[in-house]
Amino acid sequence: MSDRRTVPELMGENDVVDLLVRQHAMIRDLFDEVEESPAGARRTEAFERLVRMLAVHETAEEEIVHPYARLKIEDGDEVVGDRLAEEREAKQLLVDLERLGTGHPDFSGRLQVLRAAVLAHAEAEERYEFARLRARTSVAERRAMAAGVKAAEALAPTHPHPGTESMVMNLLFGPPLAIVDRTRDVIRQAMRGHGG
Repeated sequence: MSDRRTVPELMGENDVVDLLVRQHAMIRDLFDEVEESPAGARRTEAFERLVRMLAVHETAEEEIVHPYARLKIEDGDEVVGDRLAEEREAKQLLVDLERLGTGHPDFSGRLQVLRAAVLAHAEAEERYEFARLRARTSVAERRAMAAGVKAAEALAPTHPHPGTESMVMNLLFGPPLAIVDRTRDVIRQAMRGHGG
């Protein structure tokens, strides 16, 4: 199911801002791939990669980047609060879309709504949070955060869970949710391989 090119914890960037901006580009590419894939198994697999990427990316931001940004950037609480509200909305849209399924007639239209929300959120992060974070942190801090983001992504849930947008909620509920999500992913993949 997962394509090594879209497994964020394996990316080579060592600066957290560069890493997250590259992941935003990957997310845009994954939206394109889902939209361009023919209906059926190929679209479903592309959508599953998009779901995984969004879920692990947002979890890592919530656990590592946003708490640090709150402390380091001017108006950090406000900037991060706005991003967390956007993330909660996007997670709910993603949950709804995942429940709907790629074969539903409304899938493409709802995917466009999700895409617009996610890309607007990514642009706001890059402009209001990441640019300020780069200006207010050292290379060593950004390297340490990149390592933390990759570690968090390796352990993150692979599906969205609205309501877990804080570092504390992610740390409390993320590990058990990740186990459930990753087990479910393996079972789905195995069922697909056996014609199920």
